[in-house]
Amino acid sequence: MKLKQYGLTIWFTGLSGAGKTSLNEVVERKLRSLGYQVEVLDSDIVRQNLCKGLGFSKADRDENIRRIGFVAHLLTRNNVIVLVSAISPYREVREEVRQRIENFVEVYVNSPLEICEERDVKGLYKKARNGDIKHFTGIDDPYEPPISPEIECRTDEESIAESTDKVLAKLAELGYL
Repeated sequence: MKLKQYGLTIWFTGLSGAGKTSLNEVVERKLRSLGYQVEVLDSDIVRQNLCKGLGFSKADRDENIRRIGFVAHLLTRNNVIVLVSAISPYREVREEVRQRIENFVEVYVNSPLEICEERDVKGLYKKARNGDIKHFTGIDDPYEPPISPEIECRTDEESIAESTDKVLAKLAELGYL
């Protein structure tokens, strides 16, 4: 039996090191195992391919998110489930993307800055604190948390499995699964 699939964008936002990519990967595997067609737009990969040349000024970050949102919109309207993993630090541009995409679920991957710094496998926070990286979100550039996301995952208190279950349960509750 073929599943009835609705196009949907699931937008994972949060600080670097909060667990967006890890959660995204597990949600992707679960959805694929259930038979859903899924595409992943990870900000780091999109920046290398679609947004090369953009810097980290507010204008460039906003443009990066708009481009990711545009691709997510195209896929969503063609009944693909799109998983976006992007810091997307500014509320206004996240809301702009939300307005463009009919089926949009925002997942706030919430973890305190101190925990994100402890998890920092790339050493980016250390470089930002030393002044080697400028405009780093959470250090010398703001992160504006969502006011009312559909889902909030507290990755400092929940395991990835618990957060995944929370995401899938909410998607089922909203009628997407």
